[in-house]
Amino acid sequence: MEPFLLGILGALTPENLVYALAGCLLGTLVGVLPGIGPVSSLAILFPFTTYLPPTGMIITLAAIYYGAMYGGSTTAILMNVPGEISAVVTAMDGYKMTKKGRPGPALAIAAIVSFVAGIAGATFIALSGPTIARLALHFGPAEYLGLALFSLTAIASLSGRSLIRGAIVAVVGMVLVTVGYDTASDFGRLTFGNLTLLEGFSLAPVMIGLFGVGEMLRVYEEKTGKFEKFKIGKLMPNRQELGAGLAAGGRATAIGIPLGILPGMLPSVTSFISYSFEKQRSKTPERFGEGAIEGVASAEAANNAAAMSNLLPLMTLGIPTGPSMALILAALMVYGLNPGPLLFTVHADFTWTVIGSFFVANVILLVLNLPLVGLWARIATIPQGILTPIVLILCLVGSFSLRTSLFDLWVCVMFGLIGWALVRANWPLAPLCLAYVLGPIIEESARQVGHLGYGLLLERPIFWVFMVMSGLSIWFTRRMWAKTRE
Repeated sequence: MEPFLLGILGALTPENLVYALAGCLLGTLVGVLPGIGPVSSLAILFPFTTYLPPTGMIITLAAIYYGAMYGGSTTAILMNVPGEISAVVTAMDGYKMTKKGRPGPALAIAAIVSFVAGIAGATFIALSGPTIARLALHFGPAEYLGLALFSLTAIASLSGRSLIRGAIVAVVGMVLVTVGYDTASDFGRLTFGNLTLLEGFSLAPVMIGLFGVGEMLRVYEEKTGKFEKFKIGKLMPNRQELGAGLAAGGRATAIGIPLGILPGMLPSVTSFISYSFEKQRSKTPERFGEGAIEGVASAEAANNAAAMSNLLPLMTLGIPTGPSMALILAALMVYGLNPGPLLFTVHADFTWTVIGSFFVANVILLVLNLPLVGLWARIATIPQGILTPIVLILCLVGSFSLRTSLFDLWVCVMFGLIGWALVRANWPLAPLCLAYVLGPIIEESARQVGHLGYGLLLERPIFWVFMVMSGLSIWFTRRMWAKTRE
């Protein structure tokens, strides 16, 4: 308990409180904008956090991540315009409640269960993080190879209904990450004699391009529709709605936390799973999709619980479970902080302060969201013609300022065009991101195993446990997508 309490005290210092407050405000601000979810929010704002100290940068980015998760539900409920993918499920019942003149209770229950789920997820990280980190200290090259390959199976869930397209995009990502100077073999790969390419493609401008520039180009193609006027009215739900919403939120939290640890189980996926579970167990399933408060609660609790537990594999094992975690991984690498078990030993003060900030940020978001809900909804109506050029300039300036490199600027533009083209052609983008992040881990682990002899794999049961989990993961996600077709 001592390091945890010291972490809470560290997060409550005036400086760190300002970082958490700024992150929550910026995350919610960007998160309410239609089509700009947590990943794009992190990509757009990432460069401007690099001027902060390490602790401040991670606290701010994590708060931006939560804020974007919270913000997406506001416009989904009020205007049927999800701010991010997981809010699509929230909109199913939330907007119907608005049409029935009860947007206030929908917004209130979304904020309450999101807070409860966030606190539960943060508690889970605080309790289980040190134990998992101690276990990870015993991992060798074989175990990390198995873990990275298991994480790569997230491609199955990130590929939508076309696993082949996801695999192709992932291979492209694995190839692109090999560009540059290879210290192990002492020669340049895929540089075609160009000295500039020897430095390779830095992770930050790649992510800013894919999810910042690419997303803005996509948004610019769409036109902002006319939104109906709404009146929020009374916020608090009645006793029956509160009881039903809290019960559904509790069940969704219990589903979202363990699922969020698994690779590819993004908040959007857990939202659909929890919503489906809640509908199947209900005695009146016909109410779902027509304004059931349990539908709003299950979706919001699941996505916030999963969003929090997504951080656990990153902090303890150094493995990102999705694009958002890949950006936070890039932030840690900017300061030479390699995520993994050593975070809880060598950098214990930093780690526990960041974990303490998870609790603080969730409280800040609960206090901010309900009083300012009208403001967030108005911001969402900003025309894309005004918004998009501003955000594009921020992305370009940010990618250049990271290392004051024109090369990084062109990398950002190139990957922005790649991201826009993939989304426009209905190809999945997330597998490219995950493969780009996991590629170096897989390559380094495979080399180390090769030097020790591949027979080593036969002596490592944990490697084979990860391989079995990989097969089960692919089977489960393909089965889940098959059910959605029915």
